[in-house]
Amino acid sequence: MSDKSSNQMWGGRFAAGPDAIMEAINASIGFDKRLAAQDIAGSRAHAAMLAATGIISDSDAETIREGLLTVLSEIEEGRFEFSTALEDIHMNVEARLKEIVGEPAGRLHTARSRNDQVATDFKLWTRDQFDAFEQGLLALIRALVDQAEAGAAWVMPGFTHLQTAQPVTWGHHMLAYVEMFARDLSRVRDARKRMNECPLGSAALAGTGFAIDRHMTAEALGFDRPTANSLDAVSDRDFALEFLSTASICAMHLSRFAEELVIWSSAQFRFVALSDRFSTGSSIMPQKKNPDAAELIRAKIGRIFGANVALMTVMKGLPLAYSKDMQEDKEQVFDAADNLMLALAAMEGMVKDMSANVDNLEAAASAGFSTATDLADWLVRETGLPFRDAHHVTGSLVAMAEGKGCDLPDLSLEEMQSVSGAITEGIYDVLGVHNSVASRLSHGGTAPARVREQVARWKEILA
Repeated sequence: MSDKSSNQMWGGRFAAGPDAIMEAINASIGFDKRLAAQDIAGSRAHAAMLAATGIISDSDAETIREGLLTVLSEIEEGRFEFSTALEDIHMNVEARLKEIVGEPAGRLHTARSRNDQVATDFKLWTRDQFDAFEQGLLALIRALVDQAEAGAAWVMPGFTHLQTAQPVTWGHHMLAYVEMFARDLSRVRDARKRMNECPLGSAALAGTGFAIDRHMTAEALGFDRPTANSLDAVSDRDFALEFLSTASICAMHLSRFAEELVIWSSAQFRFVALSDRFSTGSSIMPQKKNPDAAELIRAKIGRIFGANVALMTVMKGLPLAYSKDMQEDKEQVFDAADNLMLALAAMEGMVKDMSANVDNLEAAASAGFSTATDLADWLVRETGLPFRDAHHVTGSLVAMAEGKGCDLPDLSLEEMQSVSGAITEGIYDVLGVHNSVASRLSHGGTAPARVREQVARWKEILA
């Protein structure tokens, strides 16, 4: 398409076409062609509404509809020639429509602007991403619940400061991530509901003098209602920011889990084995099996965080209503959505495929005096010692065991009674790691019984 034809799209305002630099900085077709399906859906709904309200004829509306379907098929089949001279997806579609159907194409843009058109297209696309986001989260949550069910009674170390703290169960650890991703799911659903208002019909910024039916187009496009303020409608990108902020929180959760998988699969831990599908070998060290998928998830998160900051920065200083700055919104969201969905799918795959080394988990849970708190709690419960005194007694026993090179359950009753005469044989009922986790029966605790209750609850929710 020539500059001359581009100028005709603008009308008579400019006598000459923009030079190459201006064309390059102004054009968005290189990335917003991803909005083609949404752009055509919006145009079809708009044309149908224009006919229903008598603004254009039924025959013109039908001609436009058929022409738009032809354009869509050309794009889907890879036969469409996109032109940077035509700037964006909207003008590319409209120009091709005119080539196909002639004069009726010129009536399609009645009572709308590219401002409300792009806001509608972008909302439709982002809404689809929210739906994909939801499905990705549900698949990951299901995989985690399955792991939790399988390992409801497997004992592993719980950490604080990456130091062994208290024994927990594998199922409890998996369910911790279920809770995180469930909050992400709640945010996704909440944001999707809030953004589901249709900007189409707001025109450039002030609405239109044509007697259009905005409720009709909103309903046709699956929105709950039309937007209530035309100024806000064309300048709002909160829906994109909410997608990015929600994606950023989810990405942070993915990265935390990825970090644990990297640590757990190391030779020093050997808590889990990741399948070959999500690992690679070394080009020089034949013994290596690298958790590359987890590492790449951990790295890709920076792109999602960056997109969120970038779009916030674009939007922070814009007066109402539309400014060309807002053309910089889409690439950030496109990239973040692509990387988020890839990270979710990879994490789901790893969770489904990973196998826990139950023996190593239990051995690690038993090390590092992980039942010291159980000993202190027993002293409080059974002997009436104040907790601070029980803490001191337990610390002395830990020091004794450390000096002997053994764990707390390996100390004899006589050795324990040399520190506190109140200790009885009953202390050994709480010192084993299985006894420890079984005793944590408080709501939300790590006891296998509580884990199984939570698994059942989540299965019911997911069903």
